[in-house]
Amino acid sequence: MRILVINPGGSSTKIALFEYSDKLKPTKSVDENKLISVFEKTIVHPVSILSKFKSILDQYNYRKELIVDAINNNKFDVIVTRGGPLKPLKSGTYQITSKVVSDIKRGRIQSLHPSLLGPLIGYALAKEYKIKAYFVDPESVDEFFSLTRISGLPEIERKSLSHFLNIKAVIRKVASRLKKPITRLNFIVAHLGSGITISAIKQGKQIDANNANEDGPFSPQRTGSLPLAQVIEMCFSGKYSKQEMLDKVQRKGGLLAYLGTDDIRVIEQRIKKGDEKAKLIYEAMIYQIAKEIGAMYVVLKGKVSAVVITGGVAKSRQLIKKLKQWISFVKRPVFVIPGEEEMKALAMGALRVVLGLEKIQSY
Repeated sequence: MRILVINPGGSSTKIALFEYSDKLKPTKSVDENKLISVFEKTIVHPVSILSKFKSILDQYNYRKELIVDAINNNKFDVIVTRGGPLKPLKSGTYQITSKVVSDIKRGRIQSLHPSLLGPLIGYALAKEYKIKAYFVDPESVDEFFSLTRISGLPEIERKSLSHFLNIKAVIRKVASRLKKPITRLNFIVAHLGSGITISAIKQGKQIDANNANEDGPFSPQRTGSLPLAQVIEMCFSGKYSKQEMLDKVQRKGGLLAYLGTDDIRVIEQRIKKGDEKAKLIYEAMIYQIAKEIGAMYVVLKGKVSAVVITGGVAKSRQLIKKLKQWISFVKRPVFVIPGEEEMKALAMGALRVVLGLEKIQSY
């Protein structure tokens, strides 16, 4: 069985073809070692081209054509894509239906992100190839409880928007190492990427997490939580438009705003050369990450099986070493799983449904 994986991001679209070499028969588990990547490609989208489109959804035909060219007549049986910030949903795998497509096109979503192109393109290709298309564990997976949703202002509710696909994938991996089902474990997961999500996982469910676009630690590109009154002053200063303020908070904040780069490797080299400002900002980000981990320790009332650190930034040994020093009070195993498990996680999600290990969720 061959599974085509499509993962649209801000400046690229990742595609991969996975082959499951075992027999497609009723089973109690998937042998992950038999799910093999036979083709992978990252299609880079230059800013000069993306800037020509008025809206993210206007990129549909451009990205779809590039994906079709990259597939290059490879055969596949199932399509699976990243979901995006759709309406609040349960964790699991969903078939991409006309209702999903309609909601995206009509703006019945929580925010606009390139990942929403995944279901649109997946649905179109599935119709052309007469096969099924799925999405797995979208950013909008919502397992919050009532206390989690309260913001402090009745007009505003805290939303569950996170890097849930990768978070769920890494806790599955750690649970396997601990030889226990995820339903018997509690985790604090720190997904460290261009945006940062710190998540509290109780018995397999994400009961709290910061929204990387709005709160939590600042990150390579995002501001995280900010002093609110000063933000309001900036909004009404007449110096910035609504879009400029959103860009400051979600795309041009954090390390990029302070240091002119979001590349951790470059910043660490600057620190080695004696750049004191770079050192201050770098360590402030680590401090804020640790502080949010401490908050999730409280959410779980100290009943933590392990801390899991993942995402692209987790590749930095220096950063991990400093972060571990701040969170030594947790006194639980710390698992570092650098990078992202998204592509294989998507393929595994589709495979579990095909093999009957999980019921397909109703959108």
